[in-house]
Amino acid sequence: MTTGIIGLGLIGGSLAKAIKENTSYKVLAFDKNQSVNLQAKLEGASDGVLNEENLADCDFVLIALYPKATIDYIKANAAKFKKGAVVIDAAGVKINICEAAAKLAKKHGFTFIGGHPMAGTQNSGFRHSRSSLFKGAPMLLTPCPDEGIKTLEKAKKFFMKIGFGSVVFTTPEEHDRRIAYTSQLAHVVSNAYVKSPQASEHRGFSAGSYRDLTRVARLNEEMWAELFLENRGNLLLEIDFLINSLGEYKTALEAGDSEKLKALLKEGAERKERVERGN
Repeated sequence: MTTGIIGLGLIGGSLAKAIKENTSYKVLAFDKNQSVNLQAKLEGASDGVLNEENLADCDFVLIALYPKATIDYIKANAAKFKKGAVVIDAAGVKINICEAAAKLAKKHGFTFIGGHPMAGTQNSGFRHSRSSLFKGAPMLLTPCPDEGIKTLEKAKKFFMKIGFGSVVFTTPEEHDRRIAYTSQLAHVVSNAYVKSPQASEHRGFSAGSYRDLTRVARLNEEMWAELFLENRGNLLLEIDFLINSLGEYKTALEAGDSEKLKALLKEGAERKERVERGN
């Protein structure tokens, strides 16, 4: 089997390394930075550079680009994909990509499945990629509603083989709704929190809670701004809910209302326990 990978940043580079470490598949990869293509070849993460000619040899094509660039790539190469190839993206939003790609897949005879590997770090770029990045992590897949079970089983087997802990099938709409809370809001909060003037004086006065809350404050602003705007409706709902919730704590503090404050804190603690139990 031959796998093509477009984009050799943290995710694309880690996918290439995971495939080479866990399978005997041939990997053809392309990054716009030619030095990265060379580095991937030298490190054994790829067997050669993916181009317009050998793209047609690929049974799987993994696209690790930003959302708009993903759509542009599929549009430009739809007629070049191998008939029956499985094309999967790795962007953090799904609705717009899946809508555009599904039409092209039907027209040109390839399969498109939206994908989102739930793994990453605060660092970016091929030099931070590693084969173990996805070990035990979930892989989210958003196939077209009429996709055949054999193709879905093929995709699931592929990702489980390269180290993912589970494969979760969902819809693009459900994906974007949930990811606004589990990922995007967390990045907004972390990024805003660290802007406090107190942040520069945290040393010696901070421990695990500070580290946990600020871990994803350092991010790739180009990528995350695009992701936020692509999913702004869902993200705005989550931000509004958080603002309203924080307002309750603020009101209780302003009023010196100990009972209300304790009730709010207890409610949050109990909610955390229920969530951890799966309720």
